[in-house]
Amino acid sequence: MVHENLLGGPPETLLASDAAAEPLNAGADPVAVARSHPTSSLAWAVLAEGALEAGSDVEAYAYARTGYHRGLDSLRRSGWKGHGPVPWSHEPNHGFLRALAALARAAARIDEIDEAERCRGFLADSSPEAAAALL
Repeated sequence: MVHENLLGGPPETLLASDAAAEPLNAGADPVAVARSHPTSSLAWAVLAEGALEAGSDVEAYAYARTGYHRGLDSLRRSGWKGHGPVPWSHEPNHGFLRALAALARAAARIDEIDEAERCRGFLADSSPEAAAALL
């Protein structure tokens, strides 16, 4: 069943499955997965989250920014017009949303406060559920 948005806002954007999800879920090395699937925002998000956990803030920022931009590319290919819901409930959206959250966290750690705030706001606007789960 398709639900029409009666408020006239943009439709939800639902990304296609991410080829990196299966090897990552099976425990594959995220570096190897990113190398084999460089367009995967999920692979870059996993690398960013690992770097954040390790205290490697600059590396986390670079990984997260790459995942964020790869995710924007995927969103645009899926019809996204620069705004609108990207639901957390749709698992293929997780890579973009996780990369965006990691970028917000990494930006804050390197004192790029404007970027951190922009990313937190973008995440909350795209998916309040993701913001609650990831920030």
